[in-house]
Amino acid sequence: MIRKVFQTVVLLALSNFFMNMAWYGHLKFKEKPLLVVILASWGIALLEYCLQVPANRIGNEVLTVTQLKVIQEVLSLATFGLFAIFMFREKFNYNHAISFVLLIGAVYFATKK
Repeated sequence: MIRKVFQTVVLLALSNFFMNMAWYGHLKFKEKPLLVVILASWGIALLEYCLQVPANRIGNEVLTVTQLKVIQEVLSLATFGLFAIFMFREKFNYNHAISFVLLIGAVYFATKK
């Protein structure tokens, strides 16, 4: 069980990295034509789905759909936070820390038996 949860979390984290690249990475290339960045984003999103679909299949063997979704949302926001800090040089502040702690609480309560 622990192995499947670990595999799921790793795949979802990687998936969310690609999701953030697809959704927000193009903002670093504002001079590029819209059609070019849309097509590039679609290509990156394909990589995201190639990781997300198996993650959910593996995870659903040991987790409920609700548990998978809550874990995915936390990973989505955590990877986005890192993405914003490293790609866009945004500052991490006190409010971000509090919101992250609350998200960890959400995972705890969603996965509690």
